[in-house]
Amino acid sequence: MKGRSGLLLLCLGLVACQGSNPYVATSNPLPPAPPEAATVFDRSAYPAPPRDYGRYRSWAWLNGRLPPGTAWADSAQVAEAVSESLDQRGLRPLHDNRPADLFVSADLRLETRVRQVRDDYDSGYYGGYNRYGPGYGMYHTVPMVRTYQEQVVVVRVDLFDARNGQPVWSASAETSQRGNQSERTDAIREAVEKAMAAYPPS
Repeated sequence: MKGRSGLLLLCLGLVACQGSNPYVATSNPLPPAPPEAATVFDRSAYPAPPRDYGRYRSWAWLNGRLPPGTAWADSAQVAEAVSESLDQRGLRPLHDNRPADLFVSADLRLETRVRQVRDDYDSGYYGGYNRYGPGYGMYHTVPMVRTYQEQVVVVRVDLFDARNGQPVWSASAETSQRGNQSERTDAIREAVEKAMAAYPPS
């Protein structure tokens, strides 16, 4: 009897679910487009075209200023290293009043890095005979971590499109600090070359 009454209630519930839905879907029409939509081009709605790095042929220092010097290296050393690196990439400096394709800025600074070196000392394998017979064994490996500070030369190079001022390229690199004047010049050139190594991007 209980089974029949349960089945009857289930059937009545299914019949009730088949009634009409009191909710009706409605939507408002889209508002008309503004009149200026037919004449104004929204550039932000489209991706920017790929940059043509081949059209950059000449350069000048940003705001006509050479890179700032430091106590470790003077301005002329940094400027020469950057100029040589740009020249290797087909970019020629302008020395007259013609407009350049690129504006260039560079910066050099000394920074301190904390380095860690791990050395694993293994006293090795031993073997041989004693009065009790052959003996073999292995000494344990002992890891030693040394921490030290090192001063490095960090060079940053920034390129800007001379027509609109937009950044075109920015990179920085570091190299170890060296002592005498000749070694410092080599260190600056090495850091600049690392920074410009991937220019122009493929």
